[in-house]
Amino acid sequence: MSLTAKVLPSLSVRSPFVPRLLTRSCRVRLVQRSHGQIKAHKDEQAPQQFLHQAGAQLTGAAGLLVPLMMSNSAMAATPDGEHLLKGTLVSLIHPALMDFLFLATLWTGYLGWQWRRTRTIPEELKELRKQLPPKDEEGNRPVTKIDGRIAALEEQRKVMSKKDYKGVHHNFGGLLMGLGTATAVAGPVNTYLRSGKLFPGPHLYAGAAIVTLWAGAGAMVPLMAKGNNIARTAHITFNITNLLLFAWQIPTGLEIVGKVLQFTSLP
Repeated sequence: MSLTAKVLPSLSVRSPFVPRLLTRSCRVRLVQRSHGQIKAHKDEQAPQQFLHQAGAQLTGAAGLLVPLMMSNSAMAATPDGEHLLKGTLVSLIHPALMDFLFLATLWTGYLGWQWRRTRTIPEELKELRKQLPPKDEEGNRPVTKIDGRIAALEEQRKVMSKKDYKGVHHNFGGLLMGLGTATAVAGPVNTYLRSGKLFPGPHLYAGAAIVTLWAGAGAMVPLMAKGNNIARTAHITFNITNLLLFAWQIPTGLEIVGKVLQFTSLP
């Protein structure tokens, strides 16, 4: 006996109420199917959205170079005839952004460490549980200091797992590579526009090394995603070296800022 006959025994299969029941059932299946398709569509769009965001960051960072690369005839000049790009304000863009990028490097490193910590806590818990004393015949086990450490780590993992350390770390890493590279190139370009030559020295060489280390650290990411520990160690080494170079470079950069303020005029 059909489901319709059980529900409506007094009605014929050709009753006008039967199509409504069938239509409602079909409608439920269609809605469920559409939800599944929407979820699958979102899963397919996730990598594309990530690439779009990364491309937008790189495009925005590269846009900072546009004013510096335009010809003199395309740019406005100050009333006294001095080119706008040779002024103090434009010359200070590079050091201002580099100060921001240094802080962003510290924050990115913190996020990376927190993401690493989130992944390593389960391994620590596994090792600690191995150190617990065995249970007695009744299934009881004495409470030790290790139980307190396990409880603290489990609570820490619970709190940290709710935060998207990995995603934010990747976003800031993309910002450093895009905006950092563009700003590092813009600095020498501005120096050449102001003085007609470059000044090779510790600051310039350290800046070139920092950009190279950014590229090297970013190149390790695909291998890290596959669980390559050597690539992960190299990624961390590159970024620690980068941070040390960045910090060492700050005093030499301040010396250059002093010269800019001395030999340039507003704007």
